[in-house]
Amino acid sequence: MTYSAPPKSGQPAAAADRPDSAQARTVRVPDDREGQRLDNFLLGQLKGAPRSLVYKLVRSGQVRVNGGRAKAERKLEAGDEVRIPPVRLSEVGDKAPPPKGLLQALEAAIVFEDARLLALNKPSGLASHGGSGISHGAIESMRALRPGQTLELVHRLDRDTSGLLVIAKKRSALTELQALMREEGGISKRYLALLTGRMPDGVMTVDAALHVGLRQGGERHVQVNAAGKPSLSHFKVLERRGGQSYCEVRIETGRTHQIRVHAQHIGHPVAGDDKYGEVEVNKRLRDQVGLKRLFLHASTLEFALDGGKAPYLLNAPLAPELIDVLDRLG
Repeated sequence: MTYSAPPKSGQPAAAADRPDSAQARTVRVPDDREGQRLDNFLLGQLKGAPRSLVYKLVRSGQVRVNGGRAKAERKLEAGDEVRIPPVRLSEVGDKAPPPKGLLQALEAAIVFEDARLLALNKPSGLASHGGSGISHGAIESMRALRPGQTLELVHRLDRDTSGLLVIAKKRSALTELQALMREEGGISKRYLALLTGRMPDGVMTVDAALHVGLRQGGERHVQVNAAGKPSLSHFKVLERRGGQSYCEVRIETGRTHQIRVHAQHIGHPVAGDDKYGEVEVNKRLRDQVGLKRLFLHASTLEFALDGGKAPYLLNAPLAPELIDVLDRLG
């Protein structure tokens, strides 16, 4: 399943639907929000407000914590009193709600849910969260689908990558999972990818530091660079099809574009990668087997909560359009 973002709507939201506040209010921080950053707490309170507006309110001193000014990165404590100033979101432009088709697709994409977590099989083309030029990411859409529930992204996936995206329903699960992500081996991550060309047999380990740079226009571009952050990936060929290599990839770090850049580094870019891939090979795969997206899928996550007492093994099936590509490769 690949999601194509709809054109932006110019229709303003109905006045009754705007989360505007006519006067300042004071909110007491609940127990399950302890340790949350002030900016993230405010984003939860001011639904639909852009992050830039939240930072402006904090910098200008309109937001107060226990009567005093505070920085956006301040960690809140249970019982803190946060003054939230009146905000007219219509002044910065109203957002249309996520399209019904997207909400229906995400409802069908839920592959696991319990009292603490929800896991999506995120379609390619859908950002993990909204941002510059993106009105509705997966997390904003899930909040629209589940109004009244507390939902927080545990991690992110590249917009073009499909597969497992985990959302926490409880603050305790969010903090424990984020701690596991910082631990070596805390979470086991398995991806499926089609790499161009014939990879050698066995497991190829790539230990190459990655540095995130910015191109003109603000686009992120990642390169192998000794000055970057340590990054470790393990590539294993599962089978060869049509001269390409269908691989399992396990990563021990979670850097931006890690698999894509490591694959490029070893001379076998991910098929369909329009940023780090091979233009001619991508064109041939598009024309011959219909590959119109990045062939990279987050298939499995394994971890344990409650200090190791509650094991989780989450799986997201390969997207149908990627299965079709494998079948056509023969």
